[in-house]
Amino acid sequence: MTNYTKLPAILLLADGTVFYGKAAGKIGTTTGEICFNTGMTGYQEIFTDPSYFGQIMVTTNSHIGNYGIQKDEIESDSIKIAGLVCKNYNIVYSRKQATESIQDYFQNDNLVAISDIDTRALVRHIRDKGAMNAIISSEITDLDELKQKLAEVPSMEGLELSSKVSTTEPYFYGNPEASLKVAALDLGIKKNILRSFENRDIYVQVFPAKTKFAEMEKFSPDGYFISNGPGDPSVMPYAVETIKEILAEDKPLFGICLGHQLLAEANDIGTMKMFNGHRGLNHPVKNIIKNHCEVTSQNHGFGVIPDEVRNSDKVEITHVNLNDKSIEGIRVKGKKAFSVQYHPESSPGPHDSRYLFDDFVNVMKGELVW
Repeated sequence: MTNYTKLPAILLLADGTVFYGKAAGKIGTTTGEICFNTGMTGYQEIFTDPSYFGQIMVTTNSHIGNYGIQKDEIESDSIKIAGLVCKNYNIVYSRKQATESIQDYFQNDNLVAISDIDTRALVRHIRDKGAMNAIISSEITDLDELKQKLAEVPSMEGLELSSKVSTTEPYFYGNPEASLKVAALDLGIKKNILRSFENRDIYVQVFPAKTKFAEMEKFSPDGYFISNGPGDPSVMPYAVETIKEILAEDKPLFGICLGHQLLAEANDIGTMKMFNGHRGLNHPVKNIIKNHCEVTSQNHGFGVIPDEVRNSDKVEITHVNLNDKSIEGIRVKGKKAFSVQYHPESSPGPHDSRYLFDDFVNVMKGELVW
C-alpha cells in the first residue's frame, strides 16, 4: 500500500465559503463544479462515470474507500470526476475481492481529494446556495491565490464536454451474431449500458460524439442509442442534428440522461441548468403511462424545461419526478423514439427501471408502438 500522510488541505467555494480538511489521493490542486451524490454505495461507479467529468463530487455517505477498488466495477477506463470531498477516507478495505485501496487508485489516476470535512454542513450549504465552482488544494495554503485560480474556472453552463470523454474511434461491443444491432452515439457512455444491451442479445457499434448519421447508418442498425454524458446540451448542435436525421428516417431511438435532453432539443424543447440537479440512487419517478413508481439512479445537472415539454405538440410526457415534478421521460408522437432523464442501467442499482431496455428491444422488433 502506498504511504499516506494526512497533510492539511483546503476546499474553497466560489461564494467564499472555506472548509479545512486533510489531503487524500494525489497531493495537488483541482477545480470544478461542486455537486453531491446521495447514494449510500457505488462510489467506484461514481468516480468513473463520464457524466461527472469536470465536477468535484461530495459523497454524503460517511465512509468512502471501505470496500476498496474492484476493476470490474468501473463505468469507464479512468476516473472522470475532477476531485472528491468526503468525511471518512478509509484506506484499509474489508472486501476480499478488491484489488487495491482507494489511495492507490487515486494516486495512480492522479485524483486530488480532501477528507475529514463536515460533509453534512457542506451539502446543506450547496443545497441552499446551488451548484457552484470550487477548488481543492493540498499544496496551496494562501486563500487569495486559491481565489484567483478559482476565478479562472469557467461555468458549467455553456460548456461542451462530451467530445472530451467520447471514444476517438468507433468500436464494437457484444456478440456479432446477436439478433439485434444498435448504433450508439457515445457522449460519455457508461459500460453498464453496453452490458445491458449485450445481456439482451444486442450487438453494438459505438461511435464518437460528432459522428454523422450517414456514418452510423452504414452499420445497418435496428435502432439508435444516444448516451449520457457531461456538459450543457444547449451547445451541442452536432448531436441535435444527428438526432433530427434519425427521427426523419423514423428509426427506433432511445436516449438516456444527456440523450434525453438532446432528444428534447431536437424537438424544439429547450434545456436549462438546474439549481442543484439530481444525483443519487434513491430518486422516486412515476411512470404515468403504466401508473407505477420506480426508485431510480440519477446523475444530471441540466434538465428539459417543463413548460416547454407540456406545451409541445411533438412529444408526450412519460415519466415525472415525484420530488420536484421535473420531466423524467418523453416519447415522440408518431415516431419510435423515447428517452428518460435517469439511468435505467443503474449500476450498482436500483434495478426498477431496467424494463426500459426491454421496451427498446420491443420497439426495434415492432412489438411495441404508441
